[in-house]
Amino acid sequence: MKGILKIAYKLLVNDKGKFAALLMGITFAVFLMIMMTSLFAGILHRSSATVLNVGAKIWVMDPAVNTAVNSIPMPDYVLDAVRSINGVNYAVPLYSGGALVKLRSGVYQSVTVLGLDDSSLFGRPELIEGKIDDIYAENAFVVVKDAEFPKLENPRIGTEFEINDHRGVIVGIARVTTSGLFGVPTLYTTYNRAITYIPSSRFTDAFILVDPKSNDAVPYIKQQVANLGYLALTKDEFIEKTSTFYKYKTGLGTNVLIMTVISFIVGLSISGQTFYTFILENLEKFGALKAIGAKGKELIFMILFQATFTALTGYGLGIGFASLLITIAKLRLPDYAALITYGNLGMALVMVVIIAGISSYIGVRKVLKIEPFDIFRG
Repeated sequence: MKGILKIAYKLLVNDKGKFAALLMGITFAVFLMIMMTSLFAGILHRSSATVLNVGAKIWVMDPAVNTAVNSIPMPDYVLDAVRSINGVNYAVPLYSGGALVKLRSGVYQSVTVLGLDDSSLFGRPELIEGKIDDIYAENAFVVVKDAEFPKLENPRIGTEFEINDHRGVIVGIARVTTSGLFGVPTLYTTYNRAITYIPSSRFTDAFILVDPKSNDAVPYIKQQVANLGYLALTKDEFIEKTSTFYKYKTGLGTNVLIMTVISFIVGLSISGQTFYTFILENLEKFGALKAIGAKGKELIFMILFQATFTALTGYGLGIGFASLLITIAKLRLPDYAALITYGNLGMALVMVVIIAGISSYIGVRKVLKIEPFDIFRG
């Protein structure tokens, strides 16, 4: 069997042009699949940026909320009711809203403002400059240093700006786990300052952040919140709800799916046609092997080896090129959201295996029909 595989390998790489064409088809298909699915994964990851950065274990919200960006304020009594539920360690409000900031240059810039509970500052980001206690100072805000930071003209501690005719001062610069999706800078301040500075509706609690006493208390808390007419989700459930919204309730998921299928068809077409041509050109060699005693299953094994070797090589090259391009793009474009995940790699591998299987089937059918007599007669 070792000799058969050696012959199969030499037959495969002997014609460098055909071998390169086989690799190119699969590599290009994998490259497209990884690029599209990685972009989608990155978008889904960034869509849950607020949930990931705040880090609360349970989020209480209006049932109509689909993402952390589009919140629906809840009445004040909901916070008191949640705090009274057995199993709740503590519960605090979170303000989330948009505002228009006037920078010192006179330029206006939209921002997202997160108002943290005044007493606990639960959900505060990690500061890289400044002290968190300074957030209690007059007009104080903390700015997040992420991909959108330059849109605020790279502020420093002490930088002043205007927000809805109120003076604002940067007292801290923070970093977060994940940048936002929509290209809008983020400011943190206290809850009371947020609702004072930003015009809002009668209710101001965008979310209620709950810390349970134990994991066993989570189902009971969720049930009690449901009895109030509201929805309580764990962090992972909220992330999944956000991802489901973008996958199935927007055109984003459909477009990415179509492009992934197209890349699969392109790879299958190129590799299938090239592999079939390769089999035809080497038909005499397979016939000669059959004439000197090679069994049908050995010839099948040769073709499977050739298809598998080509598919896995193309898979590796496709991932390598995609990873390189994504890395370069992130260095040049901080807003680029692509993210390679194990799911993306697994899906691409499955599709490559399917391409290899179909290509092998085409070759196997042709080789098994060949008769040594026909080869030598020719």
